[in-house]
Amino acid sequence: MTADNRAISVKEIKKAFKDKQVLKGVNLEVEKGSIFALLGSNGAGKTTLIRILTTLLKPDDGEVLIGGYDVEKLPFKVRELFSLTGQFAATDEALTGRNNLQIIGELNHLKNVPQKSEELLERFRLRDAADLQVSSYSGGMRRRLDIAMSIMSEPEIIFLDEPTTGLDPQNRAAMWQLVKELSESGTTIFLTTQYLEEAEMLADRIAILNEGKIISEGTAQELKQVLPQGVIEFVFQNNQDLENANALFRNFKTTIDLEKLALTVITDGTMKQLTVLFNEVDRADIKIVSFAQKLPTLEDAFYKLIGEKGA
Repeated sequence: MTADNRAISVKEIKKAFKDKQVLKGVNLEVEKGSIFALLGSNGAGKTTLIRILTTLLKPDDGEVLIGGYDVEKLPFKVRELFSLTGQFAATDEALTGRNNLQIIGELNHLKNVPQKSEELLERFRLRDAADLQVSSYSGGMRRRLDIAMSIMSEPEIIFLDEPTTGLDPQNRAAMWQLVKELSESGTTIFLTTQYLEEAEMLADRIAILNEGKIISEGTAQELKQVLPQGVIEFVFQNNQDLENANALFRNFKTTIDLEKLALTVITDGTMKQLTVLFNEVDRADIKIVSFAQKLPTLEDAFYKLIGEKGA
């Protein structure tokens, strides 16, 4: 990635609070116009890193560039480039949706504030509720308004900290669509989320922060490569067939589920090895009720990676 293509550059960022080292040399780069997801367990350092990236906290060491500007040397310039949407909507509940948007426009000295407000109310499906107090909005409506307020000034970068926390599945899916549309329009999205399927669905690249360091980074597919790709689950008619199959596959790593009468077999994923398995079952006259390939999920990879790091 060239310097011209980088929206965010983080080099050896360290941060401690008293005697606790929270960030231990974090490095990452985010490409312009991409969706980048940061994952990590509670206490991994995600919030601390976000606060540093958004000029709310100074690092003890290292360098952060946002849009090419150093966050410590030129914080006011950096703040012109991004917006931050936290876990809870930063709206004024006593005002209407339209008023909330117009205030943001006026604070940022924008032109055509009324027109811009109307466009965002339409885009975020809030026109019918534009003149209602935000206190009457549902959780999904408040989150949509919150993001509409975030992009009122057309920032180059949006930091979304747990944007779908507390939303029902329908509103979560709607929020995913909005994030995709923002990225497609050229906005860089830096996302933290507790929902791993959300990162897998949205992010171009994903980084896993664990105990203050990035332990893995890549696309969702690349991260899942840490897990076996050739996992097959066989379901049998009875316990005897299950036991016979398990004995037959003694040279493979297997897992038995007695309740489902299922046997999970880890293979190398090649057609040759799968063919051998089925031929051996057939020769042993073991009846298979069903079988399926179990593809690894990002959640599987996440827990595998942080488990290995902590081992």
